[in-house]
Amino acid sequence: MNQVNNNSCVHCGADCGKNPVIWNDMKFCCNGCKTVYQILHENKLYKYYQLENSPGIKVETSEFGNKYAFLDNAEVREKLVSFTEGTISKVRFFIPVIHCASCIWLLENLSKLNPGIRHSFVNFTKKEVDVTFDESVISLRQLVELLSSIHYIPDLSQSLKDKPDDRQSYKKLLYKIGVAGFVFINVMTYSLPAYFNGKPLDDKLQSLLSILSYILVIPVVVYSGSDYYISAFKNIRKNNISIDLPIAIGIIVLFLVTTWDIFFTGGAGYCDSLSGLIFFLLLGKWFQSKTYEALSFERNYKSYFPIAVTKINKQIEESILLEKIEVDDVLVIRNKELVPADSVLVEGEGQIDYSFVTGESSPVIKKAGEFIYAGGRQMGGIIKIKVQKAVNQSHLTQLWNQDKSYEKPVDSLKTLSDKIGQRFTIVIIIISIIGFLFWFLKGDTHKALFVFTSVLIIACPCALALSIPFTFGNTMRIFGRAGLYIKNTGVIEKMSHITAIVFDKTGTLTRPNETRTEYAGTELTEEERTAVYSLAKQSTHPLSSAIAAFLNHHEYKAPEHFVEMPGRGIFGKVNQLEIRMGSEEFVCNQTSDNQKKTSQVFIAVNAAVKGHFTVSNHYREGFDKVIETLKDRFKLYLLSGDNDAEAQNLAAFFGEGNMLFNQKPGDKANFISQLQEKGEKVLMTGDGLNDAGALMQADVALTVADKAYHFSPASDAVLEASQFSRLARFIGFTKTSLNIVKLSFIISFFYNVIGVSIALTGMLTPVVAAILMPISSVSVVAFATFATRLSGKFRI
Repeated sequence: MNQVNNNSCVHCGADCGKNPVIWNDMKFCCNGCKTVYQILHENKLYKYYQLENSPGIKVETSEFGNKYAFLDNAEVREKLVSFTEGTISKVRFFIPVIHCASCIWLLENLSKLNPGIRHSFVNFTKKEVDVTFDESVISLRQLVELLSSIHYIPDLSQSLKDKPDDRQSYKKLLYKIGVAGFVFINVMTYSLPAYFNGKPLDDKLQSLLSILSYILVIPVVVYSGSDYYISAFKNIRKNNISIDLPIAIGIIVLFLVTTWDIFFTGGAGYCDSLSGLIFFLLLGKWFQSKTYEALSFERNYKSYFPIAVTKINKQIEESILLEKIEVDDVLVIRNKELVPADSVLVEGEGQIDYSFVTGESSPVIKKAGEFIYAGGRQMGGIIKIKVQKAVNQSHLTQLWNQDKSYEKPVDSLKTLSDKIGQRFTIVIIIISIIGFLFWFLKGDTHKALFVFTSVLIIACPCALALSIPFTFGNTMRIFGRAGLYIKNTGVIEKMSHITAIVFDKTGTLTRPNETRTEYAGTELTEEERTAVYSLAKQSTHPLSSAIAAFLNHHEYKAPEHFVEMPGRGIFGKVNQLEIRMGSEEFVCNQTSDNQKKTSQVFIAVNAAVKGHFTVSNHYREGFDKVIETLKDRFKLYLLSGDNDAEAQNLAAFFGEGNMLFNQKPGDKANFISQLQEKGEKVLMTGDGLNDAGALMQADVALTVADKAYHFSPASDAVLEASQFSRLARFIGFTKTSLNIVKLSFIISFFYNVIGVSIALTGMLTPVVAAILMPISSVSVVAFATFATRLSGKFRI
């Protein structure tokens, strides 16, 4: 808890006046603030007040009554709710008052205020919060009333419809530029006689031109410069200092001095400098926006999201990319595969896990004809679905990015940048005041004013703040085009700090589509082969896929039931035959001591062990070169759930002490945890299905994906199998990107030091400073962007 002075409101920091509201010897400016504080206090959410000074929003107390009764209307609810299954629903609200770390923390801890709220996620830049809630405990209306009671009032008009595009804001900016440009040209025209005459004009003429200029400049200051004042004022109210504050101060001071000079001393004022300053600031703002658009790195990654699905085309299965899916297409979804679009189940029994969407992991049973939302994951046998809505890749990528089940620590560079940005403005304001006082005490008021304004205008931390997203964003773009898909920019910095790499063997180092499969044991009947084929086809595990490919001339029969046990095997019932297939321990309840040189999958039919399939591995192209390149720079380990048949061949690459076989999923996660306790930063590469626990534990989780991209939410990155040979170059390039960011920081720092130094000498007018400020930001961003792209051409 922080208080600015003894009479400040504990919640929002406002002055409590003569009659404060008292509770537990603490002062509040109103009953609303007291109520919010009590809610937080009762639920032990003390951290809200530790994150920011006076983080709360002042509350206007009122009883809600029937204010939100319209939310009980089914039609209104349908427009707001984006997902509903049983009693679990998901909704997105636009909340304009989100302004600081405390807001984010509180809104992401709504579950502590009401047990009916399961999860909440804040998108700070868009001021949106996604809430998953149980409607049997809390209704949509009650949820909105809860948010309103703590004064995070949703703007339901914005939440009910799609946000307007950026063209509207561009129009407003262009109008403001037009007004400022018109005035600047006219004011400069009035000033030309004085410039070219070389001496002051006649007093009456000078006075007339000055007053005309002053009248023209008023709409520029009031209208064209309004965004700067509003932004600065809003941030000050929230106890934040934004980069717009020094600009607003500079404009206001220059306007006030101009007013004094024209009306009280008979001078010409600074209308030309003032109109030129605002005109070039706005022009720079537009120029920056257009430049950033041109350098855009597709922040929503929709062009690159790596999921392919199996489509039924004239009774033939084919693998297609998401972007090729059309409404009414029939898709095949196997065990643990993602449902890519809103669909209707047409065949099979759906056991849909919506944890990717809602965080709830309990599978929902679906019958033929029932609706399935995009983002659900099938947790049983094969199902066929018919697409009802076009695929929204940005929706799926957003789910991937929001998924907090696998959240890892934030990147240090971004934290450093934020800390510098917070202190930058305060330092610049202090320097500008010192510069003003220096020249004012020397008797040069004109230069003192120009120094004060120029320092405020030319200094800008924007380049510093933008270096990270543009460098890492372009790295994401380069990686995406080369076949490596990154979850978000934070993953790139984490990859650059990696010290150890852990490889899974089957499906990661080996090629699942290029195996040699043989069967040994009691010969299987035609019915038994059909049953084994039908069961193997349910799973996406590389060994199951190899057996299904080996038996693919048999007819497929839908299993009566099917269960897959990660790291062990699968069992199910097909045509009255109970089939069990997997490791020797899983099928036979024993492990033989025979030396195995290949991967083996044992088969039991109706509890009788029949034999085993032998699957010979073929390593990925370039595997040896990748390992040789990496072993000099990182500690390499191999973890495999398979037997040690390949141990002798792999020892040359990993060393005998760095390989562990017969590892269950839990064993892999524990091993990575032990490495981290020793100070290692671990990159785990796995197939994304059986290795989910290890991927979650690792600092960076990389999935190697073959033809049917097996996307896993636990992944931080997905690498196309055909690009495996470039893995070492990808990791190396993350270090290059980090160096480019650091170089951008240095350039930005020296620009500000040089710019402020020149401004302090009085050699820089506010107009020139206004021209240089956006150019500096754009130049640093352009450097970061093009340096990354150029490096990418030679390093990837």
